[in-house]
Amino acid sequence: MNAGRDAQAAATERALARAHGLANAFLASLAERAVSRAPSPDEMAAALDEPLPETGSDPAAVVDEWFERAERGITASPGPRFFGFVTGGVTPAALAGDWLASAIDQNAGLWASSPAAAQTELVVLRWLKELFGLPVEWAGALTSGATMANLVGLIAARQWAGRRLGFDAAAEGLAGHSPIVVVASTEIHLSAVKCLGTLGLGRKQVRKASAPGGSVDIAALATLLRDIDGPVIIVGNAAEVNSGHFDDIAALADLRDSHPGGAWLHVDGAFGLFASASPRLAHLTRGIERADSVASDAHKWLNVPYDSGFAFVRDGAILREAFAASGAYVVGSGGWDPFTHVPEMSRRFRGLAAWCALKAFGREGYRALVERCVDHAAAFARWVEATPDVELMNPAPLNIVCFRIVREGCGKAATDELNRLAVRAIQEDGRAFVTGTIWNGQAAIRAAFDNWQTTLDDVAMLQAAVKDVATSLTP
Repeated sequence: MNAGRDAQAAATERALARAHGLANAFLASLAERAVSRAPSPDEMAAALDEPLPETGSDPAAVVDEWFERAERGITASPGPRFFGFVTGGVTPAALAGDWLASAIDQNAGLWASSPAAAQTELVVLRWLKELFGLPVEWAGALTSGATMANLVGLIAARQWAGRRLGFDAAAEGLAGHSPIVVVASTEIHLSAVKCLGTLGLGRKQVRKASAPGGSVDIAALATLLRDIDGPVIIVGNAAEVNSGHFDDIAALADLRDSHPGGAWLHVDGAFGLFASASPRLAHLTRGIERADSVASDAHKWLNVPYDSGFAFVRDGAILREAFAASGAYVVGSGGWDPFTHVPEMSRRFRGLAAWCALKAFGREGYRALVERCVDHAAAFARWVEATPDVELMNPAPLNIVCFRIVREGCGKAATDELNRLAVRAIQEDGRAFVTGTIWNGQAAIRAAFDNWQTTLDDVAMLQAAVKDVATSLTP
């Protein structure tokens, strides 16, 4: 018997039991609890800020104390009425897998550190390619989300472009070499722009074509490409984040193929890639199998816990070249080393939650989930069109509805302010959570539908909250 270890085991068991109890109670409350209480920064600082403790505390008591102090700031984002941003829920299998991943605490960076984690990730990547109809031979890796997935795709694109220009971008850097040109639409997502800045390609250097209605104007993009002599990186959307409209990916691939200097097509499919999982919606992503790289989120429509995403790259060799690194203590082990495909050396075992989610739902489960969410978005869009004082800003082809509250005789500035107030009022109301945006220069409201638990009753609660706020607010 080891008294010290017995005490540690007992403390661990108590802490896990308390966390399990708090988690179960929270999950059971999701259908009824306020989605947000909209606390102020000062309120949250008062609740949580304190000096570093000088001595320790019982682990179970620590968990209990944090939850009690932080609860006002915990949104019901895994719940069925969180329509803000593009936020999925967490399926039971995914949650269980994530809990287990924390308990077994595997480093998913190298095969040697966890053969189970590395092989699980390989299986998940193959399943995802099968789900979306992507070529099975493509390389890929799990990431922290679509932002990091965009970074993976774009760093491979940068490496390819550097090679076309006669240098090794990863080894030599960009200084002193010809600039690498990037073209996209005006609806390029901020995460892709952030990645371009991180990679030294320049946030302000993107040449943008117009995107009327959210989809890139192919003729305008072709005009941009005609003025570029050398290699170019094309960034396409599947789909844009304000109303879910897709670029014509097949047409982008045609432009890529015909560009004399060579081109790399990267597709940001953070949530839109999931249209490929539905025969009814797959036409929206036509041509995506012709891309050179694709980025997507798993914590959106796959409904696994934060954080999780994935990237696929056609040319595995150029991807590995971009991330090449060696050290005396990093010894090859004969299996797949994920760190050769991503920036991190050490990584959380995200593959377990994704494996459990895909195994539990299967292809048919995700097809049904995607189609159900799209049907919910369509139902809400129809309600918006039929409701006085509410206006649809753009058709909703997928799962995002962009709308605004209007008043007869109200000018642009007053209408914009009305909608900014409406977003806050809906969030404070607690029945549903939405987020604001700017569409065609006008303040608007977005509702995104991608949670596995959402029903038409939840859509009706969103409608009631919007209607009540629209009626009560004064411009």
